[in-house]
Amino acid sequence: MSGKVIKKSGWQRRKERVRKKVHGTAERPRLSVFRSNKHTYAQLIDDSAKRTIAAASSENNTLNADAKANKTEKAKKVGAIVAELAIKSGVTSVVFDRNGYLYHGRVKALAEGAREAGLKF
Repeated sequence: MSGKVIKKSGWQRRKERVRKKVHGTAERPRLSVFRSNKHTYAQLIDDSAKRTIAAASSENNTLNADAKANKTEKAKKVGAIVAELAIKSGVTSVVFDRNGYLYHGRVKALAEGAREAGLKF
């Protein structure tokens, strides 16, 4: 690297700060959210075993078939899908990891969709 300092983005710094405090277990996994410009992704992660229990995204073909839905509405559906997958695998309670994003918009919609589908956090 020849002494070069690479500046991290504000999002990366916030993400690392949140991850120091949030830890998922088998009984209460971490619900991690990632937002790209086009899609929203959610994963249930057991950090102690280092494995993903369930995952869902708005790239899913059934969600893309609904062309009239905006990104926030699709994020809410992603939350409901990941909650259904979690309940099928025996998980009812999770730790929410907003991944450095503000809790509004798509992140909030995903959380509300998961809560409405039966997850507790």
